[in-house]
Amino acid sequence: LENVMLPLELAGRRDARQAASDMLARVGLSERLGHYPKVLSGGEQQRVALARALITAPRALLLDEPFSALDTALREQLRAEFRERITEAGMTAILVTHDEQEARAMAQRAWALREGRLVALW
Repeated sequence: LENVMLPLELAGRRDARQAASDMLARVGLSERLGHYPKVLSGGEQQRVALARALITAPRALLLDEPFSALDTALREQLRAEFRERITEAGMTAILVTHDEQEARAMAQRAWALREGRLVALW
């Protein structure tokens, strides 16, 4: 909980604890509120990272290989979940990945670097 509410506390929000609790509920971690990050699974840690990124309602989000350390089943589940949460928040996200399947599952548009130039893929 403290990990997610820190950005709000730094911004002086008095409701930081409640907002962080609500955000963790949105990403399915209500039952893990009192746990330290080291005891969370890889997927739970990724959800905490997403909650922390979304809590301040940024206009844009940069995701740099966010699922690369996860097994295939969890990777597919979190892709869908992240896309839903980002869409729900109404923000722009830039996903950096080497996995074309991941890009197709998450992106509306894609570009690749070819010979030092950005080339539109779709």
